[in-house]
Amino acid sequence: MTFTAGGDYSQSSKTKPLCACTEHSHQEIRDAIRAEKLLTIAQTMEFLAWKTPDGCTKCRPALNYYLLSTWPREAIDDPQSRFINERAHANIQKDGTFSVIPRMWGGVTNSTELRRIADVVDKYAIPSVKVTGGQRIDLLGVKKEDLRSVWQDLGMPSGLAYAKGLRTVKTCVGSEWCRFGTQDSTLMGQQLERALNLMYAPHKVKLAVSGCPRNCAEAGIKDVGVIGVDSGWEIYIGGNGGIKTEVAQFLVKLKTHEEVLEYAGAFLQLYREEGWYLERTVHYLTRVGMEHIKRAVVEDGEKRSSLYQRLLFSLEGEVDPWHQPEKAQVDTRQFELLKV
Repeated sequence: MTFTAGGDYSQSSKTKPLCACTEHSHQEIRDAIRAEKLLTIAQTMEFLAWKTPDGCTKCRPALNYYLLSTWPREAIDDPQSRFINERAHANIQKDGTFSVIPRMWGGVTNSTELRRIADVVDKYAIPSVKVTGGQRIDLLGVKKEDLRSVWQDLGMPSGLAYAKGLRTVKTCVGSEWCRFGTQDSTLMGQQLERALNLMYAPHKVKLAVSGCPRNCAEAGIKDVGVIGVDSGWEIYIGGNGGIKTEVAQFLVKLKTHEEVLEYAGAFLQLYREEGWYLERTVHYLTRVGMEHIKRAVVEDGEKRSSLYQRLLFSLEGEVDPWHQPEKAQVDTRQFELLKV
């Protein structure tokens, strides 16, 4: 086909195989998992006649996500089909050590947490401490064998800074402190972060809440951006501050915190159910179109409510891997030094 159509020809993403292990596209695989109620990677590979017996590093993480997002609480998670960061629940660095970033709800902390962080840095001789762009504190250079002890001593939730899922909800100080603030952006951001905590997605997801149109939290380049105005809130979606900066697009104007939680949650659940693995929200939005999203999230109240309830259902019972590693199926053997 390339010889006939020329060098610029590329196969449509709708029919392009997920990887060399299969002839099926992302969408065909998602459709089969739902139609046949496939619950494991092995079942999926057998039903779709996988070319290789065990798959590869490209298809196994994708299959694992599709199963879990389609059949929450029923599909069987396979931790070994996740990338190293999600297996170790920390970010591997170029020298083989790890980065640990605890959760700070809406970027807010207190003296107790800061003292605890300082004590951990001293106790484990962590060489570098940095404030991140997501308004959190990053401990860089943690040895793998120290990870479990660091988590326990911090006593803070995992920031999931390694995950294909919710990363941060960035906030400004909003109306509580700022003389220009029109809405309480800090509270709104904390509510969003607590509601969406432990949410996995096709790719990383970043949110921001600004208390006025001056937009100090940079909500205009987030996957979901919320901006306070005199009459309430405006929601923007599909922003991206990555390699190619994409400005978020306006979705809807709302009045209450409860509405923001429902509409933002419904959009993210739609993305979780329809997005392809490693597809950011901006690329999902480009693929399906804003009208498709507005019909599901803004115009159809029944569907919006259903999407939001499915999100809440999938998050209910999720456990923090730092504090409940057994329930989270963390293989703790990986943190033990080899005996020679």
